[in-house]
Amino acid sequence: MKYNRILLKLSGESLMGKQSYGIAPEMLEQYGRDIKNVVEQGVEVAIVIGGGNIFRGLSGASKGMDRVQGDYMGMLATIINSMALQSELEKQGLKTELLGGLAIEPICKEMSRRRAIEAMQQGRVVIIGGGTGNPFFTTDTASTLRAIEIKADVILKGTRVDGVYTADPEKDPTATKFNTLTFQEALNKKLKVMDLTAFALCEENNLPIYVFDMNQPGNLLKVVQGVAIGTEIVKG
Repeated sequence: MKYNRILLKLSGESLMGKQSYGIAPEMLEQYGRDIKNVVEQGVEVAIVIGGGNIFRGLSGASKGMDRVQGDYMGMLATIINSMALQSELEKQGLKTELLGGLAIEPICKEMSRRRAIEAMQQGRVVIIGGGTGNPFFTTDTASTLRAIEIKADVILKGTRVDGVYTADPEKDPTATKFNTLTFQEALNKKLKVMDLTAFALCEENNLPIYVFDMNQPGNLLKVVQGVAIGTEIVKG
């Protein structure tokens, strides 16, 4: 295996499947199977998932809602998604630990580095909801912070596109894919991989990011095995 401990970052929108809102059971089931395949290979897995399929703080703020309130609502949306994923993983026979930037008894305990690492070492999939627990930070930043805390080998950013392109490949048919990038190249080219805070944290802590298509069954295992199917972003 190329990676022994991963932080898998999933977008909330990915859970919608073909729906325009909410959680599609078929997407949960597919993600559960892919995660299970990786865990069965002995890889330690932590997951951070966004909440954009339910509520996004910035969207609320753009419509006049208080930004802080909106961000906390977004954090709660990530908890809902985390609970849905936890339920699916346990249905497929995996042991899990749900932790949160916000402690919500009896749903999840407060995130701590030691608690997360111990759970992974015991073979549990650790799902971390609630963002950083603070407003004004995205789930990109939360996933980077958590990956650094648990000493993950890499952030695997699962999207619906098979890597980073020169432009949006869903809108521009002439867009070309990058196999590898440095953080500075991505910044210079203004490629929107993650927000600037998350990007700076990754570069400062020498934490690589790997962007790949999570919606293709089996891709997660390929990435962990070292098959080049996405875009790797590393420190130059």
